[in-house]
Amino acid sequence: MNIIVTGGAGFIGSNFVHYVYRERPDWKITVLDSLTYAGNEANLTELDPSRFAFIKGDITDAELVDKLVSVHDAVIHYAAESHNDNSLKNPRPFLDTNIIGTYTILEAVRKHGKRLHHVSTDEVYGDLELDDPNKFTENTPYNPSSPYSSTKAGSDLLVRAWVRSFGVEATISNCSNNYGPYQHVEKFIPRQITEVLEGRKPKLYGSGENVRDWIHTEDHSSAVLTILEKGKVGETYLIGANGEKDNKTVVELILKTMGKNPKDYDHVADRPGHDMRYAIDSTKLRKELGWKPQFTDFDSGLKDTIDWYEKNDTWWKPQKAKTEENYGTK
Repeated sequence: MNIIVTGGAGFIGSNFVHYVYRERPDWKITVLDSLTYAGNEANLTELDPSRFAFIKGDITDAELVDKLVSVHDAVIHYAAESHNDNSLKNPRPFLDTNIIGTYTILEAVRKHGKRLHHVSTDEVYGDLELDDPNKFTENTPYNPSSPYSSTKAGSDLLVRAWVRSFGVEATISNCSNNYGPYQHVEKFIPRQITEVLEGRKPKLYGSGENVRDWIHTEDHSSAVLTILEKGKVGETYLIGANGEKDNKTVVELILKTMGKNPKDYDHVADRPGHDMRYAIDSTKLRKELGWKPQFTDFDSGLKDTIDWYEKNDTWWKPQKAKTEENYGTK
């Protein structure tokens, strides 16, 4: 296989690149990434140029996308604007990348008859009540809450329409919250870790009762590869590892793991429209395609993630000051 990974210099995309590079040694990988603030070419160091190429470019560039798609077998589409807080401040980049970018890719794979896997989020489903026994399934109605999640919902619907209307060979996955190495410090877990490393208290939105369904990025990568190779065209698969934890518990576990007082954090005003609970039912993926997660011990995975940030401060420190300025806390 000769594949394109859009957004492959970002957190989840770069982890997928490393996973495929390791697990499929006969594959060649081309990363297309515009290197916004969330993309970092340093995430892709030490990859053999005989098997790997990096191209800086925008997925809304129709001419570039068409040229690349024409000479590859498949596109794994990770590229997205993905941070909720940023979408509340300025929604426009989310429309450009998530809607127009996905449309551009769809037209290219349609023209050249190539395989597409579209990577999405569980946030398209909105949220669940804390006491709701149900989880999101592939049949849950879309009910996005933010400019970010609404543009991802729109991109999912475009993919479905191109499959039905034009016969595009595409699959979709919606995943729960990822954690692991190379995640930008604006995101919840690395932000708390790096606050502690810089001698400040972590900051928790509201009461911290909001629940997220955590999955290690390695498990997400293995699931996407499974869907790419075994998934049925036109189908959607939910990716999750039964990792539900409320934000308060996660912050306290980070502090405890880092040798601090688990209660030593600050509460800050809640985010507008903050979803209450996400929970994924990945039964379809497990039963139909035989996938199962390997990193099911959250405490151990979190410790490994903390260790990575402790050892790689030269990677995250350049991002940190600007991120905290955006939050108005530094």
